[in-house]
Amino acid sequence: MSDCSVQNIPAVQANVGEVNPQYRLNYHLMGERGWINDPNGFIFYDGKFHLFYQHNPYDSVWGPMHWGHAVSADLVSWEYLPIALTPDMPYDKDGCFSGSAIEKDGKLYLIYTGHVTKPSEGGIDFVQQQCVAVSNDAITFHKLAQNPVVRTEDIPNLASKRDFRDPKVNFINGEYFMVLGSNDGAGRGQALLYTSADLIHWRFRNILAKSDGTLGDNWECPDLFPSGNSFVFMVSPQNVDPDVYQNTNTSVCMVGDLDVENGTFISKYACRMDYGFDFYAPQSTVDSNGRRIVVAWMNAWGSENPTHTLRHGWAGAMTLPREVVIRRGSICFQPISEIEQYRRNPFTMRAFELEGTVSLPVGGDSYELVLSLEPKDAAEVGLKLRVGDGEETLIYYVSNESTVVFDRNQSGIGPKGVARAPVKLDNGSLTLRVFVDRCSVEVFLGEGETVMTGLIYPSEQSTGIESFAKGTAFVRDLRKWDLKI
Repeated sequence: MSDCSVQNIPAVQANVGEVNPQYRLNYHLMGERGWINDPNGFIFYDGKFHLFYQHNPYDSVWGPMHWGHAVSADLVSWEYLPIALTPDMPYDKDGCFSGSAIEKDGKLYLIYTGHVTKPSEGGIDFVQQQCVAVSNDAITFHKLAQNPVVRTEDIPNLASKRDFRDPKVNFINGEYFMVLGSNDGAGRGQALLYTSADLIHWRFRNILAKSDGTLGDNWECPDLFPSGNSFVFMVSPQNVDPDVYQNTNTSVCMVGDLDVENGTFISKYACRMDYGFDFYAPQSTVDSNGRRIVVAWMNAWGSENPTHTLRHGWAGAMTLPREVVIRRGSICFQPISEIEQYRRNPFTMRAFELEGTVSLPVGGDSYELVLSLEPKDAAEVGLKLRVGDGEETLIYYVSNESTVVFDRNQSGIGPKGVARAPVKLDNGSLTLRVFVDRCSVEVFLGEGETVMTGLIYPSEQSTGIESFAKGTAFVRDLRKWDLKI
């Protein structure tokens, strides 16, 4: 077995040094330095939350994928642990790609994709196979001698022999279920289902679910879990229609039934998981209280990363973890309650008419703000965040479209764009719960029926907050807290 402790990677240790703190997030998980993307192995184990992540410790761009590792008691304050997986075996030498974690017999198992590139007539090709590593202490992981445990020859017909990755394993109905991202080789994404009694010997069961032609040509990072009497299936389709979705890569969530006998998922309801710019590859876990919690990569493939171009030494972060709640048949995503213990310096304004622009007597770059309003006759009403030096980030409701707009065209340096989300008023009112953290904005609408996430890169002096209305609106309640770790 291969020992994957960080002590075997002196170059990684040497690279863990100073980074520029200008855009470093306060209450979101990042890497210590270097690049991170997909959350991996998200699990509540031995009284703590463990979150692994795709990590290039050598540079602030995507590169040889390792598994970074952090732990937390509350999903807000994180402690870094040694790198858990390094690409050091023949079957994973070009990357330990995404995967999941599960507890078995008191030990922590990581199930991941071993990625190997190889030359081909068309240039570079690759092989992806599924592998397992195990740990007794949740720090040092040993790769099994039986690896790979799901090989290329285990891929069924009518499935790509190349794109075969991101195993998510859960224990369902007395078996281990592994869901894998794939495609049919003919332009449609799909997920494959394998089952096992011991995490080592796997058999193909069925194509769990498949695109209807509108959900991309490849699926990544699938996740399947029970919720009440239903099952939830999350997946990240690639190359979707950008006129329908904000990005060409997105994340969707389906609620339906799992046919355990046949190994198929029947969707009854589907939704986008986030209507903003930067949300991909979500993964879930269950805590000791039975809460289903989801976290995602807060970035987007192909997007500009100013922390790299400015040589700040890091790039990538995770979203604020969100609790999954099915309410009245719809799936909602709510901020974890633990964030509230970090509130400081409360500020409140109540029951006032809003017309024009009002500057709040408070500001900041790391805070939570809740705005409850009635649009009345206002054509537009909402917030201007990180205001100053000609910069502003707009979050506002458009009455004649019944949409909320997230406009970052004047947010500072970095990526631009305008995102829109359909919203229904609740008895004529709308509640925006907004989390700002240095270079990120996350907006939860209503009770979490709709969420919008985006990265912004304003100057350090742009800390103002304004509310505005084109027309007359009524603000029932406006509350703001600094968030301090």
